[in-house]
Amino acid sequence: MDPVTVFAPAKINLFLAVTGRRKDGYHDLVSVVAPLDFGDTLKFEPDGEGAFSLVSDDSELPCDDSNLILKAARLFRDRSGWAGGGRFMLQKRIPMGAGLGGGSSDAVAALKALNAAAGRPLDDGRLAELSAEIGSDCPLFFLSKPSVIRGRGERVERLPEAAGHRLSGRSLIVLKPTFAISTPWAYRTLAAAAPGSYLAVEAAEARLSGWLGDAAAPVESLLFNSFESPAFFKFPALPALLGELRERFGAAPLLSGSGSACFAFVPDEADPGAWTATIRAAWGPDVFVRKVRVA
Repeated sequence: MDPVTVFAPAKINLFLAVTGRRKDGYHDLVSVVAPLDFGDTLKFEPDGEGAFSLVSDDSELPCDDSNLILKAARLFRDRSGWAGGGRFMLQKRIPMGAGLGGGSSDAVAALKALNAAAGRPLDDGRLAELSAEIGSDCPLFFLSKPSVIRGRGERVERLPEAAGHRLSGRSLIVLKPTFAISTPWAYRTLAAAAPGSYLAVEAAEARLSGWLGDAAAPVESLLFNSFESPAFFKFPALPALLGELRERFGAAPLLSGSGSACFAFVPDEADPGAWTATIRAAWGPDVFVRKVRVA
């Protein structure tokens, strides 16, 4: 069987309203998510051994059974009945602990690669259902278009075409400090401050509907993230730099997901060098900075 290679895009959350905690312990949310033209690359080489292994060019990435790629592989084998195995090779580019969806996107890439290697026994709908068992934000990576996600992340709906056009192809700067933010910590912190830390679902839907219904509304008018409050309180370096970027570049930077990565939309002709110099002057030479586009 021939090797299969799948691109695993990063994502950003342009709007992320956590609306409350569910009885099952998860949180409900309303979020607008967009995939980027930047991400990881996963290669799968099938073999007849019936086992799975993972290697990566990132020495800090755990390649044991805790990795979502191998979790996805085991789940696929259990649900599809495919008895094959093989080796995954991950070219890691999305920073970890960033809120850019790298782990979830890699898991979905693994499901897609395995399905192709196995002769496509499952359709995308079934694969998306499986992915929701791996992580709440996995299903969105099957659509790969600007989307609205609801529930705990399993309900994914493509943005109306006109709204999607307002986002597709837009340039942005993505930046991440050397520290990560734990998603479980972020949710626990919101829950501890409830109910004031949550945005009512009616308010979240009203804000989203208002933006969707106004074709002239800039994307900046939509930007919101419930996780900024706990993240900014614990990591004051984040609001300090984002405030400087607003003043210097007239940008509207926002935290993505639970962080620690942030992003800001920029004109296509924006000089990433000027941004990089400002960000590194504040956070040091090892920070992640990249100019990308919405896919």
